[in-house]
Amino acid sequence: MTTHKKRAAIDVDVVRQLAEVLCATGLTEIECEGDEWRVRIARAPAGGLVPSPAAHPAAVPATAPSGGDSAAKTEAEAVADDPGLLKSPMVGIVYVSPEPSAPAFVKPGDTVAVGDTVLLIEAMKVFNSIKAHRAGRIERIFVASGTPVEYGEPLLQIV
Repeated sequence: MTTHKKRAAIDVDVVRQLAEVLCATGLTEIECEGDEWRVRIARAPAGGLVPSPAAHPAAVPATAPSGGDSAAKTEAEAVADDPGLLKSPMVGIVYVSPEPSAPAFVKPGDTVAVGDTVLLIEAMKVFNSIKAHRAGRIERIFVASGTPVEYGEPLLQIV
């Protein structure tokens, strides 16, 4: 006698809701799972291929002063090749402090050492510490606390 595992039917409403979240947040990939199911929805970004999540090491979340307005994106584009630019190592939600009522890890003008935690990124219910990649002074913060970030998105600049 052979036994077959019964597969749960995919809830189309869940897929639609995830697709709406994907579009509303500008993310390129989202994944959700239940007890007996798992669904991953991905779309290619406007400029090309979707990066493989396995190709990027886990990192820590980031913080920001004001939510992704166009002025911050323009500043980030202006310093895109700056070696002091700290970019997001993952897709997730960035936080500037360890708790909502706590002060920010860093603010513009603060001095940091290599390895200091400067932000947090929540990815798949795990908070990852984002550490300073170089010593220096925080020049700019490009992200706001609680906002979604993409892989490679500028978080802050250390000079």
